[in-house]
Amino acid sequence: MENFGRTCKEVALAALFCTLFYLVAAALAAVFVRAYAPADGAVLAVNWVIKCVGAFLFPLLFVHSGRAVFKGIAAGILATLLSMLLFAAIGGGFRLNALFLVELLVCGALGGFGALVGVRLRKE
Repeated sequence: MENFGRTCKEVALAALFCTLFYLVAAALAAVFVRAYAPADGAVLAVNWVIKCVGAFLFPLLFVHSGRAVFKGIAAGILATLLSMLLFAAIGGGFRLNALFLVELLVCGALGGFGALVGVRLRKE
């Protein structure tokens, strides 16, 4: 049971910090992107880059050994779901489409890869 608690803590910390990173970075990026490139495609692209960086970086930092890939995948997916819920609460509604499923898959894969890289870097 202690191992399960540690696993939940690692996944939750990675997902929470990743979600906070999404919120802050997306808010800052929106200010700059809207000022210099008013196209909605630019905002979407910048948001994707921010989510991909966060999904890779925070599992790398917070997930430790013991099924790290699965923990990273869970953290990436959980962070994506949390950010979607928070942006929906802030923006006033949900917008689910096929792109969201792709976003879940990509962030999950990047989370797993980030966790794997983090574990490999700590062993050396």
